[in-house]
Amino acid sequence: PLKLTTYHRGKPDTELPGTDTFHSTELFHVYEATPGYAPLLIVASENGIPVAKLLAAIRKSVRLFPPAIIKRCEVYGTGEYFDETLDREAVFSDMLQRLTDEAAEAFLIEFRNLDNSLSGYKVFRENRYFAVNWLRVRNSLHNVEQVESRFSSSRIRQIKKGLNNGAEVKEAHTPEEIHAFAQDAALQLLCQDTAHFPSIDFFQLLEKQMPRKSRIFIVTYKDKVIGGSVCIYSNNSAYLWFSGGMRKNNALQYPGILAVWQALHDAKERGYRHLEFMDVGLPFHKHGYREFVLRFGGKQISTRRWFRFRWEWLNRVLIKMYGKRAIGLFYRPLTNILPTDGSIIPFFHLNSSDTPTAFSILSVNDSSTDALPKLRKNNDILSIILLPYTMQQLLLVIFHFDS
Repeated sequence: PLKLTTYHRGKPDTELPGTDTFHSTELFHVYEATPGYAPLLIVASENGIPVAKLLAAIRKSVRLFPPAIIKRCEVYGTGEYFDETLDREAVFSDMLQRLTDEAAEAFLIEFRNLDNSLSGYKVFRENRYFAVNWLRVRNSLHNVEQVESRFSSSRIRQIKKGLNNGAEVKEAHTPEEIHAFAQDAALQLLCQDTAHFPSIDFFQLLEKQMPRKSRIFIVTYKDKVIGGSVCIYSNNSAYLWFSGGMRKNNALQYPGILAVWQALHDAKERGYRHLEFMDVGLPFHKHGYREFVLRFGGKQISTRRWFRFRWEWLNRVLIKMYGKRAIGLFYRPLTNILPTDGSIIPFFHLNSSDTPTAFSILSVNDSSTDALPKLRKNNDILSIILLPYTMQQLLLVIFHFDS
């Protein structure tokens, strides 16, 4: 019979096989030692022999809107499996049920970066998860002589100008270099355009515990760090987890561009077949970061992310939205659908008395939230939820109850 063991801290009882970095014991220990993170490692075994494992990380997430501070659980992929004869779907079903129970404290559980958009589809639906179409951007490195051969001509010119104007790019090794990359508040905000930016400890631990599976690159100008990027390596692929550059004060050095270029160049030199950008947002017509990375020659790939909220009524609403294809509103440009003047569009109604009678969506720029105080004055608004998680555009779901 299949046995599941959950580890929250410490060392697993047996040495675990596997090559997937996102489900490795090394990353488990990095999460364990990073403030604000709580890892969950689920190991499936038969007759005392590990046959599969799944690593998740629960972290605190701070938002501008209620609920302002939440815990969210993030999982990259659907786990790693060691026995080809396994009924993979059945094992994943057991591990997903265990994870859903163990992560009950998390307001949101999210599965992302799936190898196949159909991975675990039936199991996710059975466990009350809902899917949102997403996009991935990946650069192929194995079939080009030089990584720059697919760059746009303007991108190549910017790289040359940045280097000619005094910028330097190198891998960070010392605690001082990593600290300089992680402590700069302006750089943190720029990196947050694409991902949550963890504490300094996280990056120090990557260098210490995962030196062969991670690299931190920094862009310097006059001995000051003005940009950087962080890569994770798994099997034959590289993954750009964080990147950013201080464009305002160092525009002529193109730090953000150099940080991505160095990550691509290094991955090519080390023989990786692909480099994937970890978070390029929802499939809107325009997305700032995605437009930025596509000029490095990558290709867009359709995928899914699976979500489950702790609030059962909210989960029911979103599952119903998906079933009625109302989630398709996410697939088109927000500017063509949603108002930016603070007005509200009701677009879906429920009949059950113990759930919201309606909810509305509103789009505002993250830099102009003047409409929000007006919304809070309406007595019939129960809650404001921020969806999805992007710095370029805020999509609000406002839930209404009959008074």
